[in-house]
Amino acid sequence: MTDVCNGDDGSGGADVVADACPLAGFGDSAETRALLASLADLHADLVTRESAVERFVVIMDRYQEQPHLLDPHLEWMMNMLLDLVRNEKAPPLLVHLGFKFLYIISKVRGYKVFMQLFPHEVSDLQPVLDLLLRQDPKDTETWETRYMLLLWLAMTCLIPFDLSRLDGHLNSDPRLNREPVMDRLLAVAKAYLQVSDKPRDAAAVLVSKFVTRPDVKQKRLGDFLDWTLAMVSEASDRTMAGTVALDGALRSLAQLFKHGKRDDFLPYAPTVLRCLDQKKLTDSSQAMLRKLGVKVLQRLGLTFLKPRLAKWRYQRGSRSLAVNLGHSAVAGQAEGAKHDPEAASPEEDYDIAEEVESVIEQLLVALKDKETVVRWSAAKGIGRVTGRLPRELADDVVGSVLDCFSFQETDNAWHGGCLALAELGRRGLLLPSRLPDVVPLIVQALTYDERRGACSLGSNVRDAACYVCWAFARAYDPTELKPYVNPIASALVITAIFDRNISCRKAASVSDVNTPRQCGTFPHGIDILTAADYFAVGNLSNCYLAISVYVAGFEEYTKPMIDHLVTRKINHWDGTIRELATRALHNLTPCAPEYMANTVLPRLLAVATGMDLHGRHGAILACAEITHALYTLGFCILIQKLSLSRMPFRDDPVIGEPAPLVSAAPCRSCHAQLLILYELSQHYSKQLVSRYLTALSSAEVQGRCGCALALGALPPFMIHNKLQQILHGLQEACRVVRGMEGFTEARRDAAVALARVCVTVGARSQGSPDNVVCEANVAGVYEALLDCMGDYTTDSRGDVGAWVRAAAMTGLQDVTLQVAVWPHPSLTHPSLYQAAEKIDRYRAHAGAVFLRLLHSTEPAVPHLPHREELLSIFPPEEAESLNWMSASEAFPRVTRLLSLPLYRYHTLLGLAVSVGGLTESTVRFSSQSLFDYLKTVQQDGAALLQFGNTLLQIFRDHLHNDRVSVPLLKMLDQMLSHGCFELFVHEDSHPLCVELLALCKEEIKKSKDIQKLRSCAAVYCGLIQFQGNVRKLILVQLMLLLCHPFPVIRKSTASQVYEMLLTYDDVVDLAVLNDVTTVLSDTNWESDLTTLRGYRNQLCDWLGVPRPTLLAKVTC
Repeated sequence: MTDVCNGDDGSGGADVVADACPLAGFGDSAETRALLASLADLHADLVTRESAVERFVVIMDRYQEQPHLLDPHLEWMMNMLLDLVRNEKAPPLLVHLGFKFLYIISKVRGYKVFMQLFPHEVSDLQPVLDLLLRQDPKDTETWETRYMLLLWLAMTCLIPFDLSRLDGHLNSDPRLNREPVMDRLLAVAKAYLQVSDKPRDAAAVLVSKFVTRPDVKQKRLGDFLDWTLAMVSEASDRTMAGTVALDGALRSLAQLFKHGKRDDFLPYAPTVLRCLDQKKLTDSSQAMLRKLGVKVLQRLGLTFLKPRLAKWRYQRGSRSLAVNLGHSAVAGQAEGAKHDPEAASPEEDYDIAEEVESVIEQLLVALKDKETVVRWSAAKGIGRVTGRLPRELADDVVGSVLDCFSFQETDNAWHGGCLALAELGRRGLLLPSRLPDVVPLIVQALTYDERRGACSLGSNVRDAACYVCWAFARAYDPTELKPYVNPIASALVITAIFDRNISCRKAASVSDVNTPRQCGTFPHGIDILTAADYFAVGNLSNCYLAISVYVAGFEEYTKPMIDHLVTRKINHWDGTIRELATRALHNLTPCAPEYMANTVLPRLLAVATGMDLHGRHGAILACAEITHALYTLGFCILIQKLSLSRMPFRDDPVIGEPAPLVSAAPCRSCHAQLLILYELSQHYSKQLVSRYLTALSSAEVQGRCGCALALGALPPFMIHNKLQQILHGLQEACRVVRGMEGFTEARRDAAVALARVCVTVGARSQGSPDNVVCEANVAGVYEALLDCMGDYTTDSRGDVGAWVRAAAMTGLQDVTLQVAVWPHPSLTHPSLYQAAEKIDRYRAHAGAVFLRLLHSTEPAVPHLPHREELLSIFPPEEAESLNWMSASEAFPRVTRLLSLPLYRYHTLLGLAVSVGGLTESTVRFSSQSLFDYLKTVQQDGAALLQFGNTLLQIFRDHLHNDRVSVPLLKMLDQMLSHGCFELFVHEDSHPLCVELLALCKEEIKKSKDIQKLRSCAAVYCGLIQFQGNVRKLILVQLMLLLCHPFPVIRKSTASQVYEMLLTYDDVVDLAVLNDVTTVLSDTNWESDLTTLRGYRNQLCDWLGVPRPTLLAKVTC
């Protein structure tokens, strides 16, 4: 079973099937042999060596899911590689390369299988140990070598001879200080248990093989356990070194208690358990340490218990293929009778150690851990330990596991409980007598979904519940599960079809496949698993709208599916799920029309007036869908006849107060519903419009959104004679009002509705302003939409004003195409500054809108300024190939608009924000395009002056507007450093420089924005290249910044001034240049201001500018 997956929809079923096709064998044998044979020749060259490694990884990765296919070929691959590493003349690089290839093979096949092929003769022990001792544990490039050598050493230390025989006569010569092989091996293992890379895992394997040898455990087991427990006690999980040490110690303990004999380790088990209890690993912030602690705990529990299988465990009996395929019951019984745990022979009584209770208690706590790996390890531990307990105690454990399924518990507890039940059932430790308690909990877990803010938790719980069903189907006899098949089948089918998470749908589908195969009583199992197979459920829309209809054709599933949609899905937090659920209810209505009309609709009406916002939305949608479906079946003929007969209802409150939530989805059907209202009475259409307009000023943002969209969905007859009123209301709703800047969605939907209303009523230049868009009211529409183009509201979600801008761009397109047929010029034209937008998506949207207007022929948009120049920049034949999302394609064309006077201001405004932005690709391509344009006007004084004046106008218009001013300063810095105004720098105090200096001073006046201050200092340093008295004024501003209250500004300004003086050597007299640069570079500009003012004043004297003076504070 897969774990949690965020994807919703599947795709490409054929591709998935193709990728899943199993391989028949190791088809890359010849290429692999040639590749391994060539390692000796290519290892010296870095490029060929890396290419060989990458190719070998690609070959091996093909067999990740079928590693057993490598088994017949593992021996010759290992021999070829060992020949390389054993060669004494082989260079170290080739040896490391050989071990890297060995590691790649072991990673695919698994080290447990692969390490058994290592040669493990007595003659291999000393060379392998010596080679390992020559390695550098801190070398990050050769960790594969150390990893494989440790595994090789773990195999060679299994030789059936006392290791003391390998020592020879150590004491024969006192001058030789040689360690015994046993001590050397133990020292190596201890050293590598404390490294931070992969060899630590191999060192734990080495410990499990080496310390459990008869000669070693007799001499060194106690000492090694003392050393390990000392590491556990002393190491801290709050440091990296302590975490690594704890990891190695716990891994070694887990491996020792797993592979060692119970009698050898039982005396040490209580001490180890006390040490773990004192360490309190459950409180550690490291998930891996908590997991290893659980592994050690379960191994301790197994050590305390005798190694025997419980006689009381459930055994399914015969599993022969003949019986499963439907041979006679007599044959099945003859093959193997079903085991009855109730009638099992009484088991031998023996005392259970007190420590077992502590172990089980800690494992049960670990089932609720926040990490999946810890819960999974605890579940396996529960299964292993329970298998050795007497029946009564095991039943107590099952009861404790069932306590996890409480709605006071978190989703972690539910997930851990499901994993534990699956393990208990798979091992036959969950007796059939417990199924009445377990099955209802599993059915609840299959639909577990806990709301958390704007999302929900529980997909891992549902996935684990599917695993439980899969395990139960394989563990129990069909007759045991027969009473519970229907609820399990319904829950699995519902999960496979309606779950939001693709992994849960596929997990339920796999369980569907196995349940009928194993149980044989799954209702319509074969038909359902054929329609809802593993790949079919990958597409969410297909599940809701197609597969659900087929499955609902079987009456066992019809009402459960409808009830699930009504209770769980129409109030879902995800709007897509709500809409799909209501559409599914529409499709399922023909399967149970009476149930829909008599039961479902009353429930939905109650939800539609409830407090839950999502529930109200879903219930309204569901009522609309079900009513429409019932109408097609003939249940709404009365409503149709009443409307056609114009039955009066003037004295009854047919239309109630508007709901706070009227979203876009119900507004799609608003037109059809309002037609019926018109047949009832035109009086109520006026009343409805009035209430919608009043609600546009609601204090609830969703109420505004819904009513705005509802106005946009009105049919023409309801707008008749009320257009001016509607347009005015929507225009007001588009404006940013102080205190309501956060109503971004309402402004977006108002802009959308404004354009929809204009399209609905049409345009006629001399028409009535109360009925159509005309000269009298179109100016207000354009004004509102163009104002929306300047909405740059931001909140915690980012630039939410972009939603409004995008809606306004689309609205401008629609309205302009409506008025394009008028015989005289339109009142305005859409602005292009959004085409230089820094956000790719909205830049692409603006570009698409502009090209649509520029290239439109039906109708053609007349009177676009500079049409011919625009068509040369954006030819119609290149419109589709131009990728506005790509900054490298968009900005070179956009910057050409700077040569068109009418578009220069807005284009440069957009470029300023993009060039001074944060996105690397946008900054690079926008700035490069801007500089390429400036090169074309570098020697044209008039054009460059026009460009400079436009730049100054943008600066004036957006003074103290950080969204524009900060990136504008960054752009100015780049332009000055690239010498873009070199034509003006030799003119004495050029007006462009003087005006820029004044604007910069005003921009940073009383500012505390670090980014703005640093950018402004950089601009000052760039302006210093201009000649004249203005240079002194610039130096004064820089001297002021050298004593700014913020240390970071003082430090960065000093650094920038230092670089400026080295770049422009005419700023200061050469006689004092060395002194000035020395003070700038050697002074600690983060120190006390009183001290720094002395250095700053000295600089002022050298630079020939007046010393700044402190202004005295005026006191009353």
